[in-house]
Amino acid sequence: MEEIPDFWRTEVFHPLSVHFPIALLVVAFLFKVIALRYSRDLWERGGTVLLIGGVITVWIAIFTGDLADGIVSRKICDPTVLKDHENMAWTTAWLFTAGLGVDLLRQLKYPIFNNILFRIILILLLATGTGTLTYTGHLGATLVYQQAAGVYVPSGNCAEFE
Repeated sequence: MEEIPDFWRTEVFHPLSVHFPIALLVVAFLFKVIALRYSRDLWERGGTVLLIGGVITVWIAIFTGDLADGIVSRKICDPTVLKDHENMAWTTAWLFTAGLGVDLLRQLKYPIFNNILFRIILILLLATGTGTLTYTGHLGATLVYQQAAGVYVPSGNCAEFE
C-alpha cells in the first residue's frame, strides 16, 4: 500500500504563496485607476501600499516557483508550459517592480515626477502587468489541472486512504 505524502512538500509552497500577489497587485491596479477618476489621496496611497505588498509577495512567489520547478519539471508531460509560466512570471514581477519604482518617484512630489506622463506610464505598467499576471495564472492553472503539476494523484482504487 502506498503512503500519502506529507502536505508540506517544497512544491506546495508556491501555490500557497502565489495568491497573495495576485490579489494585492490586481487591487493595487484598480485603486490606481480609481485614483485617476476621483483624485483622492486615499485611493492613491492605498494603491501604493497594496503595490508595495504585491511586489514583495510576487518576488516570494518567484522564489517558491523556482523551488517547485526543480521538482515538478521532472514529473509533467509538457515542460514547455512550465517554462512559459516561469518566463511570464518574471515578466510580471519586473513590470510591477518598475511600476512601483515609478509610483515611488511620483510620491516624492517633485514636479518632474508628478506630471501626467508619469501617471500614464504607471497605469500602462500596471495594466500590462495585470495582463501578464492573468496569463501567468492561466498557465499555472494549465500546469495543475492538465498535468497535475505538484499534485498528489491517488491510486485508482484509493487504497492509500483506507
